[in-house]
Amino acid sequence: MKRYAYAWITGLFFFVSIVGHWIFGRFAYVDETQQHGSTPEVTSYLIEMGRDTLENWQSEFLQLLWQVVGLAYFLYVGSPSSKENDDRLEAKVDELIRITGSDRADALIEEIDRRYLRKAGHAKPHGHENLGYE
Repeated sequence: MKRYAYAWITGLFFFVSIVGHWIFGRFAYVDETQQHGSTPEVTSYLIEMGRDTLENWQSEFLQLLWQVVGLAYFLYVGSPSSKENDDRLEAKVDELIRITGSDRADALIEEIDRRYLRKAGHAKPHGHENLGYE
């Protein structure tokens, strides 16, 4: 539960807002139809609220979706502006390897750095041997 708290809170906000939107939309629809001397109809209400909901989602939700998906994509491909700093973690792992007392510790660290294109403490994503990062 705690691990997905952000998702639960977001889901709760979504649920409350969509229910509130449809409830208050119903009040507005009934009031408007009575002002025009008509009788409120369920199908007419559903069509109007569906249109309003999709209109709101188009302008708000899709923009937000693009921002989230776009940023997640750039984070995934390793955009330098969105990378987190892994230097501290890498330094700790290097020290743990050295603490083991292995006489191959430095060679092992260099091999790992070469394999993952780490240079001066920075890992580069999606590394391949012949990209010229050496």
